[in-house]
Amino acid sequence: MVTVRFFAVLKKLLDRESMHVNLHGPTTLKALLDRLEEDIPSIRSVIREGRTLIAVNQEIAQEETLVSDGDEVAFLPPFAGGQH
Repeated sequence: MVTVRFFAVLKKLLDRESMHVNLHGPTTLKALLDRLEEDIPSIRSVIREGRTLIAVNQEIAQEETLVSDGDEVAFLPPFAGGQH
């Protein structure tokens, strides 16, 4: 099982902070994203715009990154802030 976490605006948009996804062996991040898009269609526009960073086990990942049971996948939307 993989833990998927949503932060900031994504948490509000999807009305959830996290979810669990069962895997049948290691899979690519892209395959996991495709599955999430089937389960939560509203996530498609956010993750496909390319502005959302995705981390696997707290390291920025690419679509070809392998995801395995026990991993944590986090969706990190752009953050505002900084100096004025």
